[in-house]
Amino acid sequence: MFELAAPSALQWLIGVEIARYRNEAGLSLTQLAETTGIGRPKLGHMETGRSVQYPADIRKVLKACQVDKEHIDRIVQLTTRVDEASWLGAWSDVMSDWLRTFAGLEALAQREFVFEPILLPGLLQTEDYARELTNAAIRVRPDHAERLVEFRLQRSRQLFKNNPLQLHAIFNEQALRLRVGSREVLNDQYRHLLKMAELPNITLQVVRAEAGPHSAVNGQFVLLDFRDARPIVYVELQDAAVFVDDSVRVRTYTLSTQSLERVALSPGESATLIESLIT
Repeated sequence: MFELAAPSALQWLIGVEIARYRNEAGLSLTQLAETTGIGRPKLGHMETGRSVQYPADIRKVLKACQVDKEHIDRIVQLTTRVDEASWLGAWSDVMSDWLRTFAGLEALAQREFVFEPILLPGLLQTEDYARELTNAAIRVRPDHAERLVEFRLQRSRQLFKNNPLQLHAIFNEQALRLRVGSREVLNDQYRHLLKMAELPNITLQVVRAEAGPHSAVNGQFVLLDFRDARPIVYVELQDAAVFVDDSVRVRTYTLSTQSLERVALSPGESATLIESLIT
């Protein structure tokens, strides 16, 4: 027997790593089961994070995939990580599965790069700005709106913990000029951005229309970097999300971050622009 569990973000991330190495080795689940003696259903659940991933099983699986000891140790090390997303439980009834997974991964990440063409990034929103956006979202139930605002504010605590999340946020000037709430709400949001930009773990850049095209014209994305796992890209849709873990595709997004950095205003120039919008 093996223990089934609802996958936490940590278990999901470990499962992604296991699946990546199996695919790179060209092994099917059936072939891996024959090699390791671990049942195919259990292996499948290990990859989806729905089975507890014990270190001994991880080592056996990765050795069968001919993974170097250094990388095996790296993945096993993940199992010792504390579940830093335990706070999510308080909002589990108002969050979708994909949003809960993303927030959990964000809590595990060392670095986050986010590009937002239309709105200001969630981690940088004030309470009133977040409330205005939530109230305008037709897919949010009215009785869930205020709790989702609380959840968004709780996410931002990743920026203030002992080993804070390193955040690099780039957004279009359009996101700054979008009329969200009253003039007072916007002014407070601008002041908040300037205050956040002063933190050593936060870099903010603005892309102006006159800067021309870049390689992220398809829209919003988040690139998460981890200490003991390979990067993951998160792309949010209208009522769902996509998690990109294929190394080739992740590399494409990494190149997009470099393109955005080149065309965006410098952090200093961005701060000057934001300050000029305060009236």
